[in-house]
Amino acid sequence: MTAEELLRQMIDYLEAERSDKYYLRRKVEDRPDYGDYSMHDKWRALINTRPAWPISEDYLDLEDEYLKRCRDQEGTVSLDQLEPALDRIYLWQGDICRLAVDGIVNAANSFLLGCFIPNHKCIDNTIQTRAGVRLRLALNDIMEDQGHNEPVGKVKTTSAYHLPAKYILHTVGPRIESDRVSPIRQNLLKQSYLSCLKEADRLGLTSLAFPCISTGEFHFPNALAAQIAFNTVRDYLKESGSSLQVIFNVYLDQDLHLYQDLIDRLEGEE
Repeated sequence: MTAEELLRQMIDYLEAERSDKYYLRRKVEDRPDYGDYSMHDKWRALINTRPAWPISEDYLDLEDEYLKRCRDQEGTVSLDQLEPALDRIYLWQGDICRLAVDGIVNAANSFLLGCFIPNHKCIDNTIQTRAGVRLRLALNDIMEDQGHNEPVGKVKTTSAYHLPAKYILHTVGPRIESDRVSPIRQNLLKQSYLSCLKEADRLGLTSLAFPCISTGEFHFPNALAAQIAFNTVRDYLKESGSSLQVIFNVYLDQDLHLYQDLIDRLEGEE
């Protein structure tokens, strides 16, 4: 079966499911229009906006095959392909969903079910899409057991499903509503990093990749966020006795330069 045929069958399933359960209860003007999307983007939009309903094994078989092909086409990046910037610290610009490491961190929201905006470019949406529908179902089970929204600065762990990593560590960073970042918000960001580091060690992971938590949709200033992330990881590795290897994964050139400056500055002090 071709990729296009896999997409067509998945789209047919998802559209039929929505007609039965959801869209008939919505006003026509509220229904999203996917007419100009590619088949992949239409499928992604349907998955992004899909509630955590049970799903058939037939659909999962199709998704398994499609996401496997996507991963094979995109390729993976292992830790031994990266150059350490410092002892046990790496800096890499690229797609976190390609990293074949023990754990990657997802910058989640407090509902912990992923981003529901169709084809949104945030890391939460990207991870949810590429990991597959099982991830949202697993997180829904976690949230139903918990019974309340996920607090800022904590961590929940799931399988990475179709990603090349083994685990995803989901943490909610602080949201910045004004120009001033209070000490409380700064400490909450630190706690997000610390919670993930401690969880990785508890699980016996050997490698963990962090995105730039809170700097995107949550509006934490990039420079301050990089400083907090770098100092927190450096101090934890130094003081805890952990053998964890940490990758700072960045997308933007701005963040790459910020982390590289922090690394260069530390090297200059040693």
